[in-house]
Amino acid sequence: MTAAHSVEKIGGTSMAATSTVFDNVLIAGREGAELYNRIFVVSAYAGMTDLLLEHKKSGEAGVYAHFSANDVEGGWQDALARVRDAMHERNAQMFVRPESLREANRFVDDRVAALDACLDDLDRLRSHGRFCLKEQMVTVREMLAGLGEAHSAHSTALLLRDRGVNAVFVDLTTWNHDELASLDDQILKALEPIDLATQMPIVTGYAGCEGGMVRRYARGYSEMTFSRIAVLTEAREAIIHKEFHLSSADPKLVGTGKARKIGRTNYDVADQLANLGMEAIHPRAGRGLRQSEIPLRVRNTFDREDEGTLIRGNYVSDKPRVEIVTGLQTVHALQFFEQDMVGEKGYDAAILETLTKHGAWIVSKSSNANTITHYLSGIAAAKMERIVTDLERAYPGAVITSQPVAMVSAIGSDLSEPGLVPHALAALMDAEVDVLAMQHQIRNVDLQFIIHSHDFDAAIRALHGALVEDAGRLGQRAAA
Repeated sequence: MTAAHSVEKIGGTSMAATSTVFDNVLIAGREGAELYNRIFVVSAYAGMTDLLLEHKKSGEAGVYAHFSANDVEGGWQDALARVRDAMHERNAQMFVRPESLREANRFVDDRVAALDACLDDLDRLRSHGRFCLKEQMVTVREMLAGLGEAHSAHSTALLLRDRGVNAVFVDLTTWNHDELASLDDQILKALEPIDLATQMPIVTGYAGCEGGMVRRYARGYSEMTFSRIAVLTEAREAIIHKEFHLSSADPKLVGTGKARKIGRTNYDVADQLANLGMEAIHPRAGRGLRQSEIPLRVRNTFDREDEGTLIRGNYVSDKPRVEIVTGLQTVHALQFFEQDMVGEKGYDAAILETLTKHGAWIVSKSSNANTITHYLSGIAAAKMERIVTDLERAYPGAVITSQPVAMVSAIGSDLSEPGLVPHALAALMDAEVDVLAMQHQIRNVDLQFIIHSHDFDAAIRALHGALVEDAGRLGQRAAA
């Protein structure tokens, strides 16, 4: 393999727009040799992983959730049948050639039947009551996740071959493997026989490997596969195809005519976005690309001619400016107040240990002489109560509280613009947004405001208007 190739990932929403993906990404007017020297890593079609596991946002039960809960007789079987039907329906929408449709459906039927048999065996085993399937449940979740990517990768390769492209289905799910190797070994072994100059690999976003992809990376596993392939094959460029441009703010909040494509930024900014849950790239996936000095491009699947946003390790904007205004509307502020903390060490580590035990995602934290505040994202109220209870038990003299707030951040590769902070505060005050707390790091990459959740939309609009749309006025004011 040479550095002439790119590694490209197609997200689930883009995959569901099959015709557009073929017209704008996979083929996009290319012919002959132009089609090759590209490795594609594909996610499951939009909604499929929700059916297999559970809905990412609503939590509605999928196959795994039904099987894990053992809730009603036939619950997981019915859910698995719905997955098979959904995959058949997707195939029927995509395939024109009857032979290819039959092959695609046969692939789905074989995989679903094997899963059904496996789950049925486990179901009978646990019915005896003396067996604990805790470890097996982790494996079940991994197997189910892999089915979605296997379906999309197999169907995509088949559709490409129908169009005369020499596409190869690369199945990293280790469907019939008894032993699991490392992720890197799986990738190298699978890609070793492929000639990138004459073949187009369509790779499953899920890879069966030691430690489990879902266990380690949750729903961001396909980006890890994508990143490791780019690093191991020394790709010229890594490209993510999404259903949107990486923009200065959510167009739905600030208006499509006001949001701007970022165009260029760096991995530091990408890390901040990932920390806030924006789906630019998983932070651990970005790390490998950054360390290998592989540029990452984020492109809009539905905007074929636009080159997207290029992310590099060494990029800094030519002049200080805010590139993105974003945030989280629901964050839990966990405040730990203990006057005996002054001059003592160990409190921070103990709090962190408790948060790690409960799987809490720390977005940010702040501290002073006797108070440590952690801002936590994606955590249910019941789990928050358990965290507070555990800390109160460990530190009976401390006052520990939790309250829902929102976090809004102004992010950029260089935020050293004089007057930025007072200008941002003035914009929030003009919008009648109360600031509960604020953080501005010395590195000048992000500026965080803690506000009431009901002020979130207004704060985004106010900061975007003042710091992005009217950025020139800030520079003029600073110069004066």
